[in-house]
Amino acid sequence: MLWVKAIHVFGFVSWMAGMFYLPRLFVYHSMAEDAISIERFKVMERKLYNGIMMPSFILTTIMGLWMLQSYAWEVYSSMYWLKTKLFLVAILIAYHFYCGHLVGVFAADKNDKSHVFFRWFNEFPVVFLISIIVLAVVKPF
Repeated sequence: MLWVKAIHVFGFVSWMAGMFYLPRLFVYHSMAEDAISIERFKVMERKLYNGIMMPSFILTTIMGLWMLQSYAWEVYSSMYWLKTKLFLVAILIAYHFYCGHLVGVFAADKNDKSHVFFRWFNEFPVVFLISIIVLAVVKPF
């Protein structure tokens, strides 16, 4: 089970790295004006989402479900920290898929949001990263 936890943490770290970088690419992409830069951002966004974020998300989810099924739900289901963590993870998953939607929006040259929107959008996963780690490690309630 320690290997499952280690792989889960590795997947989560990789997934979060993508969740921090992709919106930053959106910031720069929304500011780009020349065709070469715009096309470069499209490639970078697609490769980051499909090549790093999606596999990391899948790995994190599989290992997390494995831990839930094997012991975590039975041991911790009466504690609110696990339910809160799972709720935050569900929101993070929605954020992940919204990022995927935005990759498609940018690929179709249909973005109508400013770089300021994406600068704020980029901050969203930080709160969830901190909260999820504190809940998983400290188990405060």
